[in-house]
Amino acid sequence: MSSDLRIGRAEFVALMAMMTAMTAFSIDSMLPALPEIAAELSPDAPNAAQLILSSFLVGMGIGTFFTGPLSDAFGRKPVIYAGGAIYIVAAVLAWAAQTLELVLAARFLQGIGMAGPRIVTLAIIRDLFAGRQMARLVSIVMMIFTLVPAVAPLLGAFVIDFAGWRGIFVSFVIFCVVVLTWMTFRLDETLPPAQRRPFIPATILAALREMMGIAMVRIVLVVQTLCLGMLFGALNSVQPIYEVTFGRAETFPLWFAIVAICAGSASFVNARLVVRVGMRRMVTATLLSQLFLSLAMIVLTFLALPETLYFYLFVFWQFTLFAMAGLTLGNLNALAMEPLGHIAGTAASVIGGVSTVGAMLFAVPIGLAFDGTPRPVAIGVFVLVVISTALMHPLHRLERQAG
Repeated sequence: MSSDLRIGRAEFVALMAMMTAMTAFSIDSMLPALPEIAAELSPDAPNAAQLILSSFLVGMGIGTFFTGPLSDAFGRKPVIYAGGAIYIVAAVLAWAAQTLELVLAARFLQGIGMAGPRIVTLAIIRDLFAGRQMARLVSIVMMIFTLVPAVAPLLGAFVIDFAGWRGIFVSFVIFCVVVLTWMTFRLDETLPPAQRRPFIPATILAALREMMGIAMVRIVLVVQTLCLGMLFGALNSVQPIYEVTFGRAETFPLWFAIVAICAGSASFVNARLVVRVGMRRMVTATLLSQLFLSLAMIVLTFLALPETLYFYLFVFWQFTLFAMAGLTLGNLNALAMEPLGHIAGTAASVIGGVSTVGAMLFAVPIGLAFDGTPRPVAIGVFVLVVISTALMHPLHRLERQAG
């Protein structure tokens, strides 16, 4: 780390983790609020409340295309400030909205704002660290980040009990203001003017054309999109399943926390195995395992199982879905970035944007298909994982050719 920075390494890690955690908090803390929002704003179409998650993710995916190149042109902190300002304004608009459509529009705008901290945080780490030091720091940040999905629904439920579902949007404003204030006084700009590059939209299109010209990148990008589609589809469906299928809405935040904490261990397992096994094999093995697990879940939805056993089997499957993210997404991103080192910043934005927006094309129909059982999400995951597993096979041939 540069010696002239005022912030120590431990505080720097904490700040980067908090900036990254804003994304997870903005998604997972909304889950307990969906029933109340549906009852107030869309009583005739309760499944439509799930779009509050989807609209945020679509906005963030679109914003991701531009925040990396913008931060290369104007500096890291200005882009984070701009994103934070959009995020706060959108949170206020969502708090005041009287229709579901206005809430969805505000959440879309909020997602665009969140793209700033989400992408630029990684750029800041890259500015200050390289090689193994950067990898170690990112791992520590991600370890802290994995705790946020565990506690976010609990915090959301607490806010709802105290201030109603609109209070969650107030908590977003407070969280963002605290993080931006912390950054303002403790973190210096990490990209000097002399190292900045002009923002030319055509460079994004050029990077996209170059990426699509590489077979490995094309395949990995599709697989990453499908894996995100499974994860987001599960997030859209999990709260209604707990409430409607199993009648456990009150304990949902606690169960979500337990599953998220357990699933977080997948990142540690991946870190220990990936060097020895390889990224492609780790992803392929994980997808094959999920193929059989999701097929088993589909079968279970047709059986007359005791309610308690049925519930625990679903919780286990939910754990495997969340763990799948830790065993695939990082490896897929690394595979896609491997031949793109010369355009790493722009490539990271394009990969993040394409995969996030593309994932919602699958996640939204999965969520809206909820019929009171886990069957639609299990079928959706099964279809996507079959396609993903099939697409991983050509990578083996490409790896042999490259070798």
